[in-house]
Amino acid sequence: MKSFAVVVKAAVLALAFVTASQAAGLPDLKGRTIVAVTENAYVPLNFADPKTGQGIGWEYDAVNEIAKRLNAKVDWKLSSWDVMIQSVRDGQYDIGMDGITINADRAKQIAFSAPYMTSEQYMLVRAKDTEVTGPESFKANPKLLIGAQAGTTNFYTAVYNVLDGDEKNPRIKLFDTFGASVQALKTGDVDTVLMDQASANGYIGANPDTFKVVGGPLGSDQFGFILKQGSDLIAPVNAALAAMKADGTIDALNKKWLYEYQSSQK
Repeated sequence: MKSFAVVVKAAVLALAFVTASQAAGLPDLKGRTIVAVTENAYVPLNFADPKTGQGIGWEYDAVNEIAKRLNAKVDWKLSSWDVMIQSVRDGQYDIGMDGITINADRAKQIAFSAPYMTSEQYMLVRAKDTEVTGPESFKANPKLLIGAQAGTTNFYTAVYNVLDGDEKNPRIKLFDTFGASVQALKTGDVDTVLMDQASANGYIGANPDTFKVVGGPLGSDQFGFILKQGSDLIAPVNAALAAMKADGTIDALNKKWLYEYQSSQK
C-alpha cells in the first residue's frame, strides 16, 4: 500500500500539470502547434520591428495570448495579402490575420473568428498637404491618385466611397503591399492612402511630421481572424477571444498598440 506522503506528493504533481486552459475553463489543445500567417506590413497590427526585424504588433500579441490560453504553440509564417485567403482556405495555414474585414464574400471561402476590432476607414495624406481635405476635394481633382492593394477593404472603400465605383479607375494605383502604398504616399507618388484609424495612428506616431488624417470616417468595418471552413480551431479561438474581452486583455492590447506605441514613436 502506498504511504500517505506518496499519495499527497502524487496529487501535488498532478495539480502542477493543470494547464491554464483547464484552469480557465477553455478548450485544451494539449500543446498543439498552430500555424499562423500574416503579412508584416500593417502598422500597428502586424509589422517588422525596425530595430530587430522581428514580427510584432497587436495581432501577434493577441494570437500568442490565444495560444497560451488554449495550451498551444504558434508557428509564425509570412505571406503576401493576395494569396493569404486562398492559402488558409487550402489548409496551408491554420489561422490568418492582416486587419481582414469580415464580409459575406470572403465568408464564402473561409471562416471568420468573432470580431476582435471595429475599425473606421480614414484618408491619410502628407502632413503638408493643403489640397486634400476629404473625399469630395480629392474626387474633384483628376490629377490626384490614391494608393491601395487590390482586393482589400481599403481598395473597395477607395472605389465606392471616394471615387465613382469603377474598380478599374486609373486614379487608383495598385501596390503589392500595404506598406508600399504608404511609402508611395510619403514620396509623392500617390496623394492619399485609406486605412483604419488604428493603422493611421501607428503611421502618424512613427512619422509625426510626415502624415496626417483628413476628413471624417468613410465606413466602419469589423476585423476577424480567418480560418479554414469547418476548422476545429474556430470554437477554441472564439472562446479565448471572449475570455480576453471579458478580463480586459483586449483593452490592454488596444492601449499598448493603439496609444502607447503611437506615443513612443513621437
